[in-house]
Amino acid sequence: MGYKLFLDDLRTVEMVYTSNDFVVVRTFNEFVNYIKENGLPDFISFDNDLGEDNEGKILPDGYACAKWLVNESNLDLSSLNFKVHSANPVAKIQIESFLNNYLKFLNSEK
Repeated sequence: MGYKLFLDDLRTVEMVYTSNDFVVVRTFNEFVNYIKENGLPDFISFDNDLGEDNEGKILPDGYACAKWLVNESNLDLSSLNFKVHSANPVAKIQIESFLNNYLKFLNSEK
């Protein structure tokens, strides 16, 4: 049985979805490590802006997570299901376009 992954540094699942049967990860590193240990989720919900470190440096964002999935995870993403729930409209389009274009490419290879 698969799992659903919720990437967000601040929001709770209940703020976005009526069901709360998600595994919550708050950072790029948690995202990467959880997927490495548990495999590709059935569904991923992406936030983009994942906060700053103690020195005010912006942390890797949801787009970085999407790029890791495509470029470094070595997972079969052909069945990837996702939604971008980020409040950042430009980043939302960036993540959606990147992943949808990659999925389109994978499907054209079949």
